[in-house]
Amino acid sequence: MHIVLDDTAMAAAGQGNVLASRLIHRAHAESGWFLYAPACALVEADRARPGTAEHLASLPGITVLELDLAAALAVARQETWAAAHCQHAAQPTPDRPDGAIIATTAPRRWAGKWGVRRVLVRAKEMPVAVSA
Repeated sequence: MHIVLDDTAMAAAGQGNVLASRLIHRAHAESGWFLYAPACALVEADRARPGTAEHLASLPGITVLELDLAAALAVARQETWAAAHCQHAAQPTPDRPDGAIIATTAPRRWAGKWGVRRVLVRAKEMPVAVSA
């Protein structure tokens, strides 16, 4: 399971959101679970909640994704760097042929985005729903 945290999910994790914390725990403790934090989204999460970037980057189950050339080109075509970097990170790659799921607290942001699957991380404890 490959999951990309968007900036809203990162901020929620920094505030102690239980569902976001479960994703982080699974990525650390269970084989086959991978959690990614795109650098541009980390910046936005840290702006929303200072200290979030340093905290998440220090966790062993999270892989911070740098802004490489391909990501920079994708970011250049979008309105926000955070969303563009997350969407780019979630696209299929040779390592992730099915792509990744984006964890978010703002599912409307991702509605209608081609090829984006998302999982909702809510403030209240409710079942996690995956949608395409």
